[in-house]
Amino acid sequence: MQYRLHIDIPVGTDEKKAIENSQMIVALLLKERDSIPSEQVNYRLGHDEDRQKSNYLIKNENGHVSNKKTRVHIPG
Repeated sequence: MQYRLHIDIPVGTDEKKAIENSQMIVALLLKERDSIPSEQVNYRLGHDEDRQKSNYLIKNENGHVSNKKTRVHIPG
């Protein structure tokens, strides 16, 4: 069995600023990569009114958001 950290941080109502804030927070968390006992970290930016598991960090050319998590691979 493994424990997982799930963090719910409000990052604002403006989409562009929310994306910037999210990227900054993830960068800060991943700064200490040696202390993360995993080879991969998954995350996504959601929206309170969107009941799907949408990820506003990944958009296609039509502006549609993905439902896949953003993945960061941490070299072991």
